[in-house]
Amino acid sequence: MGHHHHHHHEEGATKNIKTAFFLNLSFTLIEIIGGIYTNSLAIVSDAVHDLGDSISLGMSWYFQKISTKKANSKYSYGYKRFSLLGAIINSIILIIGTVFIIKEAIPRIINPQAADAHGMMWLAILGVLVNGAAVLKLKKGSSINERVVSLHLLEDVLGWIAVLIASIIMQFWNVPILDPILSLAIACYVLFNVFKNLKESISIILQRVPDQLSVKAIEKKVIAMKGIKSVHDCHLWTMDGEYHVLSMHLVLNDPYQKETTALKNQVRHLLKQEFHIEHCTLELDQNPEDCAYKDCN
Repeated sequence: MGHHHHHHHEEGATKNIKTAFFLNLSFTLIEIIGGIYTNSLAIVSDAVHDLGDSISLGMSWYFQKISTKKANSKYSYGYKRFSLLGAIINSIILIIGTVFIIKEAIPRIINPQAADAHGMMWLAILGVLVNGAAVLKLKKGSSINERVVSLHLLEDVLGWIAVLIASIIMQFWNVPILDPILSLAIACYVLFNVFKNLKESISIILQRVPDQLSVKAIEKKVIAMKGIKSVHDCHLWTMDGEYHVLSMHLVLNDPYQKETTALKNQVRHLLKQEFHIEHCTLELDQNPEDCAYKDCN
């Protein structure tokens, strides 16, 4: 049942990213036409940024789709890490795009440029609606890839809100400097969140213990079970931030106990229910001194 739910969730993540990709690509084309029509360099620049978003969204969709493939002889744990690869590439593209926005915004603060404020306002309303719909679609997802893609689109929503506010104000007062100032504030916010997601993705690839889990807490729970004397050589990691894997050596109170299958199943059930560990490898040792692996006691 748990495996079916996880597979259903993965398919949902792929569909969410696919929807976001087509929404973003369609709007990018509208934006290019609108930017030329209103003679707004800011909107044409954002269209270039959105085109980059569409490319990275397409990659995320591709990698998320691959990540749902089952395990085989080449990838014995399956393709879950491909989702992370998409998240990392996406984060790098977002950093490059955001740096480009900062580079464009600084000269505009020094020399503000006027644009068609009325045309900008209507494009901004459309931008908020289209990108907002994509963000709401991805907000339901919990994979890192979905979060990074959602961040891409949230940046666009915030950007369009900034353009909307600036365009309304500029219709009444001549303050074109508002647009680059708001762009800088949004760029700093996005960079902060991208680095946070990038750090999490890299820590998963380096097989760090998931933040919400503790090896000590797991060992304590398992040792408290009837028939188990001690545990050692415990290793815990995650495939994609959601699918957790554990290997552990158990020392039994009765080293000559014949029926061990039921005990192993009890341990697996405990780990699944309390710690959401999907894949568990358990080794039985008659004595901890007999174990060849003494690096994790």
